[in-house]
Amino acid sequence: MLNKKYWLIVAIGFQFLVLTGMVVKAQLPLWVGQEVRIKTVPRDPRSLFRGNYARLNYPISSIPREPLGASVRKGEIVYVSLVENADGLYEYASASLDKPTEGVFIRGRVTSIRGKSLRINYGVDAYFAPKQEALRLEKDLRSGAVAVLMVSGSGRVALKEIISGDQ
Repeated sequence: MLNKKYWLIVAIGFQFLVLTGMVVKAQLPLWVGQEVRIKTVPRDPRSLFRGNYARLNYPISSIPREPLGASVRKGEIVYVSLVENADGLYEYASASLDKPTEGVFIRGRVTSIRGKSLRINYGVDAYFAPKQEALRLEKDLRSGAVAVLMVSGSGRVALKEIISGDQ
């Protein structure tokens, strides 16, 4: 009987640790990441099925295929290096299949290949908000905005906030 209780406690403890690890992994960029600001515009801003959110599109969501070569495939992990411009916003500098050893870079996944360009998803393409804020954000974002992202040293990214173009 004691043996069964012991293994039940171990199983519950293991599940707790796995779930805690998943939460920590998702929050890590917000805690230790470097702040990066990238221009963004809304894309399909609301959905009746998914709730109140703004779908975001970044200039770095579509990158040239050339630096990665013809062998890149859909679903593959890529690292997009960023460089800060004169306005303090970050933009595309280069891309690689290997993790860079220095500089600011974001880890993404190839979602589609269209001729000479790749569509990349970084996992920060939706900003969920309460209904009134989502409606305000939808209106404000039509003229463009800045997404404040937190990027960890491994290239993982989390969306911190959206600043409308009016601010």
